[in-house]
Amino acid sequence: MQSINRFLYGPTPDEKVRAWQGKLRAESRQLDREMRQLDAARAKAQGTVKQLVAKGDVKSARILAREVVRSNKQKDRLSVSKARLGSIGTQLTQQLAMLKVTGSLQKSTEIMKLSNSLIKLPQISQAMREMSMEMTKAGVMEEMLEDMLEMDEDEDIAEEADAEVEKVLFELTNGKLGQAGTVATEPPSVQDRLEDEETEKTMEQYRQQLDGLLSG
Repeated sequence: MQSINRFLYGPTPDEKVRAWQGKLRAESRQLDREMRQLDAARAKAQGTVKQLVAKGDVKSARILAREVVRSNKQKDRLSVSKARLGSIGTQLTQQLAMLKVTGSLQKSTEIMKLSNSLIKLPQISQAMREMSMEMTKAGVMEEMLEDMLEMDEDEDIAEEADAEVEKVLFELTNGKLGQAGTVATEPPSVQDRLEDEETEKTMEQYRQQLDGLLSG
């Protein structure tokens, strides 16, 4: 009889909630993978920044340091988003408890707010849109208007303050950036030029890797 009802009416409210919780855990694991990849790329970029500063190439170091700053902000954003996924999971657990009492799922403005913020994250946007539609049909959320889903300009991580870049350089060089910037009085040797070309290739590789992770 239960299988017939599922065929006729679809999953029960209890099954829907547990399916959503499973999806939330999957998206949380994806964010964990993103953060690990970001950490690895950032560590390589930080090492290259130190090498560039030690050679006196402060201009290139500053360019790559900007990417490090961007990755720091993206890591923070992913971490906050993972916490929001966890909060939705907690809200759904409460829904299960209420389900036993009321026999139906309840509207939740908190789940709606959290889902709206997560839809803005490219890494999980599609999955959260689909889940939000399912929750709306199930009566957990109200239908979100299109203008609520627009990206907030203040969340853009593309433009970084010079002060943050300088802070990264200061930390990575133990405060010796000024000394490094005054180095280089002799013309570069052939070996130096070859090393510079290799460093430039490595720097571009790290920048592309970071850009890929930051673009989601």
